[in-house]
Amino acid sequence: MHLLGILSLLGLLAGVLAQVNVVRPLCDSPEAEEAALVAQDYLNAQHTHGYKYILNRIEDIKIYTQPNGDNTYVLEIDLLETDCHVLDPTPLANCTVRPKVLTAVEGDCDVVLKRVGGALTVTAFKCKTEESTEDMCLGCPTLLPLNDTMALDFVQASLATFNNMTVDLKYIIMEVGRMSSQIVSGGPIFLAEYIVVEANCTDDACVPLNDAMASRGICAARGLSAVHTVECKMFSNLVPVVDANSTAAAAPATLPVVHVHTGSQSPGLGLKHHKLTRLHDPHMSGFLSAESAESAEVVPVVFAAADAGAAASATAAPAEPAAADPALPVDTISTSDASVSAEVPLVVVKREVLAVPNAAVVDNPATPVDPLFLVPVCPGRVRFF
Repeated sequence: MHLLGILSLLGLLAGVLAQVNVVRPLCDSPEAEEAALVAQDYLNAQHTHGYKYILNRIEDIKIYTQPNGDNTYVLEIDLLETDCHVLDPTPLANCTVRPKVLTAVEGDCDVVLKRVGGALTVTAFKCKTEESTEDMCLGCPTLLPLNDTMALDFVQASLATFNNMTVDLKYIIMEVGRMSSQIVSGGPIFLAEYIVVEANCTDDACVPLNDAMASRGICAARGLSAVHTVECKMFSNLVPVVDANSTAAAAPATLPVVHVHTGSQSPGLGLKHHKLTRLHDPHMSGFLSAESAESAEVVPVVFAAADAGAAASATAAPAEPAAADPALPVDTISTSDASVSAEVPLVVVKREVLAVPNAAVVDNPATPVDPLFLVPVCPGRVRFF
């Protein structure tokens, strides 16, 4: 009876899996772009310290389709740190990506999304955040740990200078964003960015105003503790919006409750930058672990070009065509969840290059494909560097 039950269960699972397809659209297709931007905005919403990140490249996308239309998207995306702090109301599209010479910070994320009723929702993600050490130059600023004592003394000295320039308002440090040192003609100097919040001071003791209307801003300082420059920009979305009738309109989202870092003034000891939230997988879907296992695996998905002219245009793509041997059996893509692991046939799709250049249409997996007509699907274009 036990064996019979297992066989029955396997038969049921086989019937369910037979209805599941793995679709591999182009990484630069509108569908992939939509999912990547939803993932980008969601990750930024979870990131409560440091700076906003913007999409740089879609590395890979798989869509696990269901007959009822509730599809699962598994994305691999690269993000780059911008110069906009997470509290800065500036739209992400208007933020500047931090250049490599100022030590760019990159985020590599795997994101799982569900499309239910036409809407995409993030259900799980994992991210790795690290500084880019490419193209570093002699004399470029070098990131310092966020708890570097001498650099923090410089931050406090520059804040005192700013407070001496303000009228009726005093500020204290809410968070240190980044600190660097640089060798210039006169010797080493510090560069620092930090978030300030309006404070209530009695004599020399100051406490932050834990109020949504408290003034906040970002300061950039350069120099040494004794001689330096400092410039601060206040965030403007704290002023209530007023319509033409002088009545309060829908107010923008309020900033989070003030949380001032004490001691090191940084949530991470020895860290040189603020990291994205590392992991979120409440349902233990298994998609993230599957992506980890496949990180070193090449899974070629092929397109049957409409004609030789289409194949010629396809070979002009930046990425190298994937190699294939028509004598070998079609590869498979592995998928898993908490209790199921099965092999799903590789999807072979036919692309009408002129009519629908960005769409992947599921076709017969057994269709023979000329290796000369293989088209790279991913990764997508690089937006910045």
